[in-house]
Amino acid sequence: MPTPKKGARLGGSPAHQKLILSNLAAQLIEHRAITTTEAKAKALRPYVEKLITKAKRGDQHARRTVMKKIPNKGIVAILFEELVPAMDSERAGGYTRLIRVGNRKGDNAPLMRIELVMEKVEKKAVVKAAEKTAAKAVADEAEKAAEAAAERAEEAREEGDLAKANEAEEIAEEAGKEADAAEQVADEK
Repeated sequence: MPTPKKGARLGGSPAHQKLILSNLAAQLIEHRAITTTEAKAKALRPYVEKLITKAKRGDQHARRTVMKKIPNKGIVAILFEELVPAMDSERAGGYTRLIRVGNRKGDNAPLMRIELVMEKVEKKAVVKAAEKTAAKAVADEAEKAAEAAAERAEEAREEGDLAKANEAEEIAEEAGKEADAAEQVADEK
């Protein structure tokens, strides 16, 4: 026996709740955004996300599965032929957005606007900044290593050990090249 949903159902019975979610999903697909109560919006979100995931497959079986949940051919056609191709193919979930609107005037019920997210998925600016900072840290580290190797070469020359001085100079040159390359990578990011 399936475990019942915790809390009150949206419509009073399981059948009524399924109808409510089906109608809300159809309206969301048709209008791209709707305003409803917070409880209905939070229940609708996973319902619609699963439908969109199925629709991304695009085959006949997926269409029939979605038709079981939304028995309106026109709405299902909009979902498969307009919405899914317009969505970013790299988006793996997160097809809806919930925004608090305020409270309803009559009964003070909290309202939310649920809308479909159609924008492209982009790397966050924070990630880019972190990559740039990491590249700069690598460049600074390489530069310090080059300076340390140059100091060792100077000390070896003062002591009169030319072999060690030449070896330290080679290491300093390599470290300097690495520092330059790391700085170029940091500047590109």
